[in-house]
Amino acid sequence: MSSHTLPDSLMLTPGSDADGQGMAALIARIFADYENCPFVPDEFPELQAPSTYYTGKGGSLWVVKDTKTDSVAGSIAIAPTHQSGEAELFKVYLGHQWRGTGLAQTLLTTAFDWARNAKLHSVVLWTDTRFIAGHRFYEKQGFVRVPGIRALHDAASTFEFGYHTRLTETAAP
Repeated sequence: MSSHTLPDSLMLTPGSDADGQGMAALIARIFADYENCPFVPDEFPELQAPSTYYTGKGGSLWVVKDTKTDSVAGSIAIAPTHQSGEAELFKVYLGHQWRGTGLAQTLLTTAFDWARNAKLHSVVLWTDTRFIAGHRFYEKQGFVRVPGIRALHDAASTFEFGYHTRLTETAAP
């Protein structure tokens, strides 16, 4: 795990199926910041049992719990893709009040460490084209946007950018 120290009220733990409701609440709060970005629970069936879902893909899920508010403050999941040596990030979300604190870096480092331990050498992710702050964060972490976009055909008519990075033997900066 990362060398960043978490505030006393936060706890980074492996995710459980019981975290799905808290993850849904976090995602809904974040989506509310964007025009035509509704949180539609039916579009996120994995949140019914998120730990089971990501471990079923051969991956892992972590959540940051805020013990003061008994809420999910952040999340990240990772799983191998069909490409040899590659993992994909999912559910990379962090509550507004925790941005800029190093907590996002801690989550990313945790996922990267998991990928390295699984002998994977690259990581991809897809992110809503509207999530500009997230794009800046990923690019600072060495992710490069790949050509093209993909359409989700969801309630918000979402388009996503793809990003890719190669892992080194050492932890992320």
